[in-house]
Amino acid sequence: MMTFLEFEKPIAELEGKIRELRSFSSSGGSTVRDVDISAEVGQLESKLGKLLKDTYAHLTPWQKTQVARHPERPHFKDIVAHLCEDFTPLAGDRAFGDDLAVIGGLARFRGEPVVIMGHEKGADTESRIRHNFGMARPEGYRKAVRLMDLADRFGLPVLTLVDTPGAYPGIGAEERGQAEAIARSTDKALEIEVPMVACIVGEGGSGGAVALGAASRVLMMEHAVYSVISPEGCASILWRTAEKAEDAATALKITAQDLYKLGVIDAIVEEPLGGAHRDAERAMTLLGDALEQALRDMDGIDGARLKSLKREKFLSMGDKGLH
Repeated sequence: MMTFLEFEKPIAELEGKIRELRSFSSSGGSTVRDVDISAEVGQLESKLGKLLKDTYAHLTPWQKTQVARHPERPHFKDIVAHLCEDFTPLAGDRAFGDDLAVIGGLARFRGEPVVIMGHEKGADTESRIRHNFGMARPEGYRKAVRLMDLADRFGLPVLTLVDTPGAYPGIGAEERGQAEAIARSTDKALEIEVPMVACIVGEGGSGGAVALGAASRVLMMEHAVYSVISPEGCASILWRTAEKAEDAATALKITAQDLYKLGVIDAIVEEPLGGAHRDAERAMTLLGDALEQALRDMDGIDGARLKSLKREKFLSMGDKGLH
């Protein structure tokens, strides 16, 4: 059974009625044998489609945050399995250990060799704990630096999939240099001279997201969110209560649509009607198309020029709000 969000209750009720009618029809009992309910099901399905379209066309920033966090939204492992062949994970930072919140390695993306990496949140309680809910420690970002170095050395494009509430703020992580690791990963992303495409596929939280997101092309899925802090964290600081998270989400301008207007991202990746969790395969195919197009846009641009354009891109960020 699909998990429904709070604002999706009318959708859940309508889908429940459709399931009941279909079950009633397929039972084939004598009391329903002569009753044709296909027309009624068709009407309900038409109503459902309209309700989904209306609901998802007018999501608030807080509702988009809920969609971005949906437990059935495709994660890094799902996307790599769908889009890539011959994925070979490369583990460890060669300094402390391996961090499963960040996974990366070599793969073939639509026939082309690439280095691909991203945050993995996990799909159930056990895997979420194992992957630390996608919150990377310093060794995760140092692994990212190692992989970007590898890509730069061998001339391989880099794809990154961002989906994290933020870098892990634990004592051990701080002791091992969390801020320095994030800074070095961000610096390495800006320094490499191979095409790099990042996509925020769920949550893009704080420096933990920027460390993998400082790319030549930054994409964002339609119902993803990207912000310097979570709405709950912002509300706790400004209003001293997380109950103001909805207000914070609106003020932070965290949606793909807002960030595209502000020039923070380069393109929005369309999601299936009802969000990526409703049709994961279609969502991942659309993401693959967008990643492929972004790489094609950089064909023929030499490394030094790519690096220069990337520098200009980030230095000019914010100009739209100043003029």
